Amino acid sequence: MSKLAIIFRGLKLKIKSPLLFVYGTLKRGYCRDHYLQNAKFLGEAKTEASYRLYDCGEYPGLVHDPNGQSIEGELYEISEATWPILDEVEGVSINLYRRTSIQLLTPYHDMKVQTYLYVPSTDGLKKCGQRWECKIS
Repeated sequence: MSKLAIIFRGLKLKIKSPLLFVYGTLKRGYCRDHYLQNAKFLGEAKTEASYRLYDCGEYPGLVHDPNGQSIEGELYEISEATWPILDEVEGVSINLYRRTSIQLLTPYHDMKVQTYLYVPSTDGLKKCGQRWECKIS
């Protein structure tokens, strides 16, 4: 992957690795944050206003919705080797989530970022608003 340089709060950041936006159990202080212990935390971030966040019980589900809202989360620089681990944790092989590119708001709007979108139906699930805060240990 080519290097991407951005200016953030007066600092020039060189991004050499894939970027991951997390909004639930992978966030700092949540039950799966240990999967990102070797990742570089870049800061808090928000998606463009085209998503909905649902409460799936012990975890949230993010879905694309053209009439949605901006969702709050965290941005990490991870290694390529981390993707297969996260894909397993997020249930990609059983169609619980799918990894996809998303658009974040400034200052990350120019960056290629991926996240995990929820695949099953959200019928009957409660909307979470812009942030999921249920901590499960």
